[in-house]
Amino acid sequence: MIRWGSLLLLVALFFASLALGSVPISVKDVFYFLSGQPIADESTQLILANFRLPRALTAAIAGAALAMAGLQMQTVFRNPLADPYILGVNSGASLGVALVMLLAAPAGHGLLGTFASGGSYSVVLAASLGAGVVLALILSLTSRLSVMTLLIVGLMLAYLINAAVSILIYFAMPDRLQAFISWSFGQFGKVGWNQFWIFLPATAVAAALGAVQFKSMDALLLGDDQAKALGENTHRARIGILTSAAVLAGAVTAFCGPIGFLGVAVPHLSRGLLRTQSHRRLIPLTLTLGASLALLADLIARLPGSSSALPVNAVTALIGAPIIIWVLVKNRSSQSFS
Repeated sequence: MIRWGSLLLLVALFFASLALGSVPISVKDVFYFLSGQPIADESTQLILANFRLPRALTAAIAGAALAMAGLQMQTVFRNPLADPYILGVNSGASLGVALVMLLAAPAGHGLLGTFASGGSYSVVLAASLGAGVVLALILSLTSRLSVMTLLIVGLMLAYLINAAVSILIYFAMPDRLQAFISWSFGQFGKVGWNQFWIFLPATAVAAALGAVQFKSMDALLLGDDQAKALGENTHRARIGILTSAAVLAGAVTAFCGPIGFLGVAVPHLSRGLLRTQSHRRLIPLTLTLGASLALLADLIARLPGSSSALPVNAVTALIGAPIIIWVLVKNRSSQSFS
């Protein structure tokens, strides 16, 4: 019942994301558009095809990816506050973008000519390289460090990278700084169709890699000793799960900017609704709820009927923080991880 309800919620929010905005569009026109029937107003057709559909799809995929990555991180580290940012992968992506945006090319020329778009290939490449370097470093340490030590190293690495980004921001010129700040707010509307067909397969492959490891994730929750007693290769399982989570989080950061709170909040909400630790049941609900909450956050951020927009990160925090508080209080501070 909960699974079907989450699917209905996702469909309703997807339709609302297409219909609502600075220019309202009727549900009938949205239905005609999705079913391939012609719409009388050509401008409505263009808005749906070129702006709202890629934005809604990007938001849904990004939300599902971050929720999945959060579930994986919380499982591997057996920590209810673990999220996709915990290993510094997203910080690495931010550093890559900061280096290119704040240091590369003269202002108004070269790469900076595309920075305002946020989803430009230069920004995506910089973020991907930054995330990839951090991921390679973390994976090289998994065989040498315990889970808790790896967690601490990841946090310290994130602090170091964020410090470097802060220094770059301090010395940046105002026009470059504005572009970077705009990217750091997070946004789903700057991914066009060309970028989308790169974003979709990257996240789909990483999510599939994570989903097929649901048995390994169940075993890791029991602790290393019991997991090994069940025949689980814990080292290999961690590498596979962390690779999947890092690619999911890194891809979202590269294309949409750093989007917070969804990775922490959605897994808690899924566990609270299903009252289970079985990842075979948790993964589908986590994916659909992550997509739904991202669509809801984006819809609120767009302020339908207004030409203004709020930062997506601010909205996800307003949605995510109460969810975490509610679930933790309801479940008495996440006893499932004790």
